[in-house]
Amino acid sequence: MMESFRNPRGGFWRALAGIVVGGALVALLGKEVLWGIIALGLAAALVARFISFEPPVVSITTAREDPLAMLPPLTRALFERLPLPVMLLDGGQRVLFVNRDMREVLGPGLERRHVSAALRHPGALNVIAEAQVSGEPASTTFTIAGSVERHYEAYAARVDGGLTALLLHDVTAIRRSEQMRADFVANASHELRTPLAAVSGFIETLRGHARNDEAAREKFLGIMAVEAARMRRLIDDLLSLTRIELNEHVRPNLRVSLEPIVRQAAAALAPLAQQDRITVVITGEAPEVNGDHDELAQLFQNLVHNSIKYGREGGQVTVTLGRENGHALVAVRDEGDGIPREALPRLTERFYRVDVKRSRERGGTGLGLAIVKHIVSRHQGRLVIESVVGEGSTFTVLVPAALAPAELENLVESEAPIHVTEVL
Repeated sequence: MMESFRNPRGGFWRALAGIVVGGALVALLGKEVLWGIIALGLAAALVARFISFEPPVVSITTAREDPLAMLPPLTRALFERLPLPVMLLDGGQRVLFVNRDMREVLGPGLERRHVSAALRHPGALNVIAEAQVSGEPASTTFTIAGSVERHYEAYAARVDGGLTALLLHDVTAIRRSEQMRADFVANASHELRTPLAAVSGFIETLRGHARNDEAAREKFLGIMAVEAARMRRLIDDLLSLTRIELNEHVRPNLRVSLEPIVRQAAAALAPLAQQDRITVVITGEAPEVNGDHDELAQLFQNLVHNSIKYGREGGQVTVTLGRENGHALVAVRDEGDGIPREALPRLTERFYRVDVKRSRERGGTGLGLAIVKHIVSRHQGRLVIESVVGEGSTFTVLVPAALAPAELENLVESEAPIHVTEVL
C-alpha cells in the first residue's frame, strides 16, 4: 500500500488522477458528453481486442502435408482454363494437379494418386520417367481404346521445383482424316465400278448397232439415269459418312428437341410412304438431348426410310418417343419381313445388305445404317436392333437426356467418361 503512495505511477495516483480528470470533464462538458466519450472508448477497445491487423501466418506444416498447397491460386486458375489437358507431377510421380480437360480424358479423382494409376499407357509413362531423369522434354503418341478411339500426343517436361508437366494434344482428327481418305478411295472405287461399267456399256451400244434403235435408246437411257442417280447417292452418303466419322470424337453440346426432328423426317418421306400406301404414326414424348440437329435429322430420316423401304405394303411404320433410365428413346418399328438373326450383327457394316437385289432396286447404298451407327456413337448413345422374321423389325436409339448446367458440372466432376456401347 505504501509503495502506491511513494511511486508516482502507482495505482493510487492513477486513480486520483482519473477522478480529477473525470470531475473536470463533468464540470466542463456535462454528464451526457462524458458518458458518450466513455462508450466510444469501450467500443474501440473491443475492436482492438477481437480484430488483428497483423498479416496472416502461413503454416509450413500444412504446405508440406498437402502438395496441392505448392500451387498458388493464380497458377491453378491459369492451368484450369488452358484449352489442353494438363497434369502436374511431383518427383515421386504423384499427381499434384489436373485441369478440367485432363479430367474429361482420364476421369475425376486423380489428385494424390500415382500417375500409373491414372494414366494406364506405357508409352506416356515412359516419356514422364524420361523427362524426370534426363531433364529434357520427351514426347510420344498413344491411343485410348473404346467405341470411339482417341489418339493423343503426350509431351512431358521437367520444370523448376522438382515438378513435371504433362500435356496432351488430341490428334484424333488428324488420324481420322488420314484413315478416311484411304477408306474413301477404296470404297468409292469398289462401289462405283459396277454402275460405271454399266453406263459405259450402254454408251458403246448406243454408239454402235443401237444407234438408230429408238426403243433400245429409250430403254438404255432410262437405265443410265438410274445408275447415275445411284452413283450420286453413293457419293453423297460416302461424303456424309466421312464427315461424321471425322467429328465422331467431339460430343455435341447444343440442346435440341427430338420430336420436331422426327416429325420433320417423317414429313420429308411422306411421298415415298404414299407410294407403298404405308402410314407413318408418331407417338409419345422424349426429353431434350445435347445433339447436332442436322445429324439427328439424318439419323431418323435414314431409320424411317429403311422402315418404309422394307416394310409391308399397305402397312404401318410406328415411331415411339419416350424416356428410359435418363435417356431419350426413339423406336422405329416396321411390319416387314424381318431380318434373320445371323445378319443382325453385320447390319451397321459399310455396304452390307441382307437382300442385295431388293436394296439396289429400292435405291439403297448400303451405307444408311453405318451412318446411323456413327451418329449415335458421336452422341454417346446406343443403337438396339430387334427383329422377328415374318413380323418386322424395331430400331431403337437411346441418347443421354440433356442435363441442366449445374447437373452437367456435377457430372463432369463426379463421374468417369461415358463409354459408348452399341447393342445389337
